[in-house]
Amino acid sequence: MNFSQIWLYVSPPILGTIIGYYTNDIAIKMLFRPYRPLYIGKRRVPFTPGLIPRNQERLAQRISDTIMGSLLTPEELQNLARRLLETERVQSAILWLLRLALDQVQGDKEQKTAKILGSILKDIFGESLGKLIKVLSRREDFLKDQINQIFDQVLLELQFNEEQANKLSEWILEIFLTPDTVRMAIVDFLTDRNIQVIDEGFREKSSGTYWVVANLFGLRNTLTRLRNFCLDEPEAANHNFQDLIQQLKLQSRLQEWLQNLSLQNLPVSTVRQLRKTIQETVRKYLQEQGQGLLVKFNESMDWENTAKLLIGRLRNSAALTTSLEVVSQELALILERYLEKDLETLMAQAIPILSIDKVIVDRVKNTSAENLENGIQGIVKSELQAIVNLGGVLGFIVGLLQTAILFFR
Repeated sequence: MNFSQIWLYVSPPILGTIIGYYTNDIAIKMLFRPYRPLYIGKRRVPFTPGLIPRNQERLAQRISDTIMGSLLTPEELQNLARRLLETERVQSAILWLLRLALDQVQGDKEQKTAKILGSILKDIFGESLGKLIKVLSRREDFLKDQINQIFDQVLLELQFNEEQANKLSEWILEIFLTPDTVRMAIVDFLTDRNIQVIDEGFREKSSGTYWVVANLFGLRNTLTRLRNFCLDEPEAANHNFQDLIQQLKLQSRLQEWLQNLSLQNLPVSTVRQLRKTIQETVRKYLQEQGQGLLVKFNESMDWENTAKLLIGRLRNSAALTTSLEVVSQELALILERYLEKDLETLMAQAIPILSIDKVIVDRVKNTSAENLENGIQGIVKSELQAIVNLGGVLGFIVGLLQTAILFFR
């Protein structure tokens, strides 16, 4: 056999392999290339751009429909949300937020937090709390338990000790029962009318020896002279009253009376009535004047400085720092109970808001053809290369069949 005959039998497998290999390779590349349409004059060259760039918008929609219909279904999104919102993860996130907020408050140099808190406190005490108390005080049982508890545990058990009674008796004698106060009280009391009533009463109701004295001498002259003495000689009257207070040991008697003063010594019915009266008095006072009292209190307070003091205490409060974990855990449990009931509804509302399908479509559409090719090649490079190799193998087999046909002919 000469060379031409050998080439006649060898060339079909070789040419079939080359054609099969490169045809598949060109076909695969034509899926992506050229990336842009080519024109000759005003006519677009056929098969430009490649199949995928030419149908990229439709491909994006199909990918979105496939993902949303098979992968990211509402049920799968709910399962994903449940895994993301596990109690431990939510607690960690809330704890992080609380610590971040605490650091923000601690690093607040312009005192913005204090201003906001001051405005809140001012609104609460100036408006909200006053209106709330006015409404609640109309109820018959408003503060009933609290007032009864204060009455039973504080007022009912209240009793002065020796030192307290001594100080209070001294204060009463120095402020209220001074000689001058006693003198002026006697002068105010001994009017002509009162003197006449006292004298007539003494004459009518006295008997025996007192009747003789009352009708012979009477009290009119004595009481009139006492009033005139207090008016004409105030210094001498004050001195006499001071001696009388000391001789009567009024401070000791007053101290003893204060020490023995206790609501427990009163009858039970009187104590109950007193407790009821105090409750009604407090309720009525708050109903009529509570709002005005809070308004005046609000106007007299510097809430911004108060807020600064509160925030300063919070910054250095060890209890606040240690309680963050407990607070975050409780909030996480509350959120978990809420999500168990309403997660399906929330996801149904969240899916349209998130517009995941539109995000997928826009992402695929905005991806360049080159990047799209590199992405697909990175995923199925071995499979695409196997197709190219398979084309070469099929071409080689077809070439062998052609060689066999030529040989037998």
